[in-house]
Amino acid sequence: MLNFLRRQFDRQRRKRESARAVRIKLADFGDIDTFCAAYAAGTRSGAPTRTLDIGCGTTPRNPFKADEVFGIDIREDPARNIRYADLAVEPDASAATYFWAAEALTGGAIDLGVPAEEFTQPDAVSAKVIRMFPRMPAVIDGSQMQDAVPTLAVLAAFNEHPVRFTGIANLRVKECDRVAALATELSRIRPGLGTEEGDDLIVAADPSLAGQELPARIETYADHRIAMSFALAGLKIRGITILDPDCVGKTFPGYWDALASLGVQFVEGN
Repeated sequence: MLNFLRRQFDRQRRKRESARAVRIKLADFGDIDTFCAAYAAGTRSGAPTRTLDIGCGTTPRNPFKADEVFGIDIREDPARNIRYADLAVEPDASAATYFWAAEALTGGAIDLGVPAEEFTQPDAVSAKVIRMFPRMPAVIDGSQMQDAVPTLAVLAAFNEHPVRFTGIANLRVKECDRVAALATELSRIRPGLGTEEGDDLIVAADPSLAGQELPARIETYADHRIAMSFALAGLKIRGITILDPDCVGKTFPGYWDALASLGVQFVEGN
């Protein structure tokens, strides 16, 4: 049973949605931040896939040429003076890693709507590593799947042999120093479970942790990925407390509800 500290827990805050369209009008495609925000709006849905319907205004100075740039079908709506296209956006692979790992830890099956091998994002490479559990490689190069490393590190705590994570120096300059955070918080579960060696992270691994009651208050450092990854430890260990769980709101505000929908039970604590 996973315990977590939370001031306000609204299980109705976010419901699973079926795929639906979002239309966002871009007055000027030169504003790339706006385009990225439109893209993100599609990826943050709880739906397996989401249709992102981007309506784009044109100007004489900067006409929208997405049909030429992306080779996609651009349609026109003269009545509303817009051109638009329907784009299918795959779910966020970084968020998917938590559920792939949950499957590995519990032996269950979670349908995300898109098979892991069909994801095209870099973090999806982690699915191959997760499928190797509990015999994950002794050395894992995290350089091309950095947002997946926290998930893999917590999973490695239950691996059959120690795991060294390399190529992760950039994790020190994320929302927090994730290398230090992972080493510190793993060692709250069991002293020495996580250690740093240069910019590498070494997870000692101890399959016998599963089924034990090991009270540990996990500091999240206001980092959404630390909170979400360490919640996975609560699937195998009793007594895990996640401090500041609302920090997941940065990328996955419905995370706790998603876990609850899968049968994970929570106890609010102090």
